Amino acid sequence: MPDVTITRHGDDAAGEYHAHVEGSALIGRLTWVARDGARVAEHTLVPPELGGQGIAGKLVDALIADARAQGFRIVPQCSYVAAAFRKHPDWADLLA
Repeated sequence: MPDVTITRHGDDAAGEYHAHVEGSALIGRLTWVARDGARVAEHTLVPPELGGQGIAGKLVDALIADARAQGFRIVPQCSYVAAAFRKHPDWADLLA
């Protein structure tokens, strides 16, 4: 599996996590907007060419790690993020 680097972009109102895959110019993205002190995870987008490599999961893991470190909660509007929360009951404390 190639190396994946996650970068963070945005400000206090909105942002994105980008997954950069070694050897590819394509990126995966997880977009969010701030609402009522929480981050609404809107979309997780991974190009089909990068599918099946766990890219979306790494994007969600970065969001979860930041929520724990920075103290915000998450509204999983995106179906992928919502499914990840169902698979990880230990994340329930991060739900807004």
